[in-house]
Amino acid sequence: MNNSEIQIQFPRPGEWGEFTLTAIYQDKGGYRPPARYTQDEIPTDHAPAMQAVVASLVGMGEDWQAVQVWARLGKDVLTLAEDGAYTMIDAVSLTVEAVHAETKGRRIFTVSDYPAFIITDPAAVEFFQALHYLYQ
Repeated sequence: MNNSEIQIQFPRPGEWGEFTLTAIYQDKGGYRPPARYTQDEIPTDHAPAMQAVVASLVGMGEDWQAVQVWARLGKDVLTLAEDGAYTMIDAVSLTVEAVHAETKGRRIFTVSDYPAFIITDPAAVEFFQALHYLYQ
């Protein structure tokens, strides 16, 4: 089980420039020390991961706007090789809570709804791997 994730809250749906990013993890003792950043405090090494997340959210369209995102590192993405073999690859998977622009209804979207929520960008994956190992 993966015990680390990044949560991102957008106080104004559809406005990606303002957010709070929280690293959620368990250290060796099982505690979850706070690690929270605003858009102005985000360390430069977080930027590639954040850019990849925002790029995948833009694909949701105008009807649904993300208010909260959970990003988790995993090996749940398969690629099909030319010979027909499947291979597991590292990827970051997003779960997104979004609000509808007109009705204000809320819904949870996953990689099943939007394949773009599977982030394989090497810089984003590397960042999540570093985060995971840093807090183990």
